[in-house]
Amino acid sequence: MISVHRSEDRYRGGDAAAGIDTRHALSFGPFYDPDNLRFGPVLACNEERLAPGAGFEEHPHSHTEIVTWVVEGELTHRDSAGHSTVVRAGDLAHLSAASGVRHVERNDGTDPLTFLQMWLAPLEPGGEPSYTVVPGIADSTPYALPAAGAMLHIRRLTGGERTAVPDAVRCYVHVVRGRVALGGEELGPGDAARITDAAGLEAVAVTAAELLVWELAG
Repeated sequence: MISVHRSEDRYRGGDAAAGIDTRHALSFGPFYDPDNLRFGPVLACNEERLAPGAGFEEHPHSHTEIVTWVVEGELTHRDSAGHSTVVRAGDLAHLSAASGVRHVERNDGTDPLTFLQMWLAPLEPGGEPSYTVVPGIADSTPYALPAAGAMLHIRRLTGGERTAVPDAVRCYVHVVRGRVALGGEELGPGDAARITDAAGLEAVAVTAAELLVWELAG
């Protein structure tokens, strides 16, 4: 089964006066939808746009696996475990909040920042927090999140190129840029497909495209 969710249907949030524009794919904060609370372990998929100088001041997380994909600009990250990094377009960042961590996320650059952030529920609570950045992750390189029973596949396709959707209990496909055909639907930037019991599916690039494909065990 494939359920397509369009970019324009995301819940609008953030704080325009503070230079923060957020678009939520699932229920989040004040945007409550009892029929859209999660998809397997995926708790949130937020598109964040931060103006230069804008950001999220120190705030806590726990028992959450947070993966960040920078689309354009530079994201400054600092946390209570002592990590301080700048994450750039094409870099993947993974914060395992575990038993608890506090962090800051800001656009300290001079250009607008856009990033996608996905929160996944861990299979087991607790543990020590950690933070990992994979700079310039290559096409087709999988990134494993065993703590959440998940695998992320990065795909950058040329026009007409095909990529298999993993045969999995659940898959979450997010189009970062470009257009793709999937299951009889055409998806554009910010669109996503939630797939249950995928088998033999392919995504076909209508134009050059970049996809995040989550392979979910549960």
